[in-house]
Amino acid sequence: MRIKAYAKINLALDIVGRRSDGYHVLDMVMHTISLHDTLIIKRGTGGLSITCAREDVPCGEGNTVYRAANAFFQAIQTLPDVSIVIEKQIPSQAGLAGGSADAAATLHALNRLYHAKLPLETLCELGLTVGADVPFCLCGGSARVQGIGEILKPAPLLPKCWLVVCKPPTGVDTRLAYRAVDEQGGGPSAHAQHVLEALQRGDLKKIGATLGNVFEEVLQLPEVKTIKEQMLAWDAKGACMTGSGSAVYGLFDQADAAVNCGEQLRPFYPETFVCQPMGMPVEFME
Repeated sequence: MRIKAYAKINLALDIVGRRSDGYHVLDMVMHTISLHDTLIIKRGTGGLSITCAREDVPCGEGNTVYRAANAFFQAIQTLPDVSIVIEKQIPSQAGLAGGSADAAATLHALNRLYHAKLPLETLCELGLTVGADVPFCLCGGSARVQGIGEILKPAPLLPKCWLVVCKPPTGVDTRLAYRAVDEQGGGPSAHAQHVLEALQRGDLKKIGATLGNVFEEVLQLPEVKTIKEQMLAWDAKGACMTGSGSAVYGLFDQADAAVNCGEQLRPFYPETFVCQPMGMPVEFME
């Protein structure tokens, strides 16, 4: 079985509080995009085997796919009996939820492969034990995401558009990003509400004008600023850092403008992709 695991972007990211257990309370608008990893899953191999050609991707308990698979097999009270090959394309430490997307795809695939018929709500509960972004990656499309990632409300999809996603060489450790927000302060803000209102109107220019991310505002990464300026110069209707960074995306209303922007950025930033918004979380290929 082959399955595409789609990345996400944050159209908005606000930190609105902190719980007594230390977790930050978030208010975000997320959207699935066509940039994806591919997972190849085979049953009947004995045990649980995870492999990936990328040296920076762990293949043991530190891998979200491994943890998602373990959570699934515990839930159905069955011993693991699969091998999973991860073909990575989504950059790491980018704010694109590559690991969470892979975990979500694993849960969807195993649910089908084992005919478990676990409802989406149960898969989301399992996913939340793996990572805060996994419930959204299980649902896909567009949503307002609140709490620590467990409260999802469907939101309007982006109007027809193209995206350029650009990841600079320097990544961002999510834990350090949260620490910077705690030390410097990053709120309150209302990016999420403004983006939702713009999505309701379906006006890409208004959506672009309301994009916002508290991590971008606090971290002030020079390369993020440079990439944004270049995207806007090449006619992006808006540009923003996604998640805790360091990837930046731009919204374009014309395909040729997006392709041109991607071609201009790629010589300096090899991890540059032209993609589109998606309304589904995963895609089964066979």
